[in-house]
Amino acid sequence: MSKSVAIVTGASQGIGRATAVRLARDFSALVLVARNRANLEDTAKAVGAAAEVLVIDADLAEPRAAQSVVDQTLAAFGRIDALLNIAGAVPQVDLFETTEAQWEAGLALKLHGARRLTIAAWPSLMAAKGAVVLMSGNSASFPKAPYAAVGTINAAIVALAKAFSDKGISDGVQVNSVLPGPVMTGRRRSYLQHWAPLHNMTVEEATAKFPKEAGIARYGEPEEIAELMAFLVSPGARWMTGSALRMDGGEAKSI
Repeated sequence: MSKSVAIVTGASQGIGRATAVRLARDFSALVLVARNRANLEDTAKAVGAAAEVLVIDADLAEPRAAQSVVDQTLAAFGRIDALLNIAGAVPQVDLFETTEAQWEAGLALKLHGARRLTIAAWPSLMAAKGAVVLMSGNSASFPKAPYAAVGTINAAIVALAKAFSDKGISDGVQVNSVLPGPVMTGRRRSYLQHWAPLHNMTVEEATAKFPKEAGIARYGEPEEIAELMAFLVSPGARWMTGSALRMDGGEAKSI
């Protein structure tokens, strides 16, 4: 297999971790980026000998972090074939209760972190005729007051990916976004453990409540989203660009 390099942000947990492990089957080298180095090292252990791994603990909310990640990647491997922007979690707080700091933190990491890293990696992606994926979410299509920041930022990511894809048509870089529905990650488990007692429910009751309200049979698994991410940076998806792909178990009822 010829040398191929993928950068995965948010690789310390959840969908990012699952995506990194999955991509080890397709890429000879992986760059794992997140703020928690200990968790990144655990992901690297899960990848094992399937691919070379470079671990970079960085806060992509910091403006200089993106170029540093690209510089370290090129110093280690000399190229970038794929960039999967997964980092960033926005708190599910009511529109009238979300603080300025929460808005700024969500924008700084999930939106601007992905924007800056994609721009910094773009010349290398052009040289490799590479692929980019930006992680959005179902709330981009139906933002509601109880989680307004999540929906707003996710919608902005879809628009950003579309703009990058337009540039990528002439530059030879494929760009898409992914909109997952409810996925059972460690972060979601923590949320349910916090939410349940506040509403006089057991964690089990709270866990069962949300899929029913969403009209789906079950939560998604990180590994299922990882398979979609892997497809989008595979040769089989080369003619797919500018798309926003939903994987939600049927949560979105509109056409």
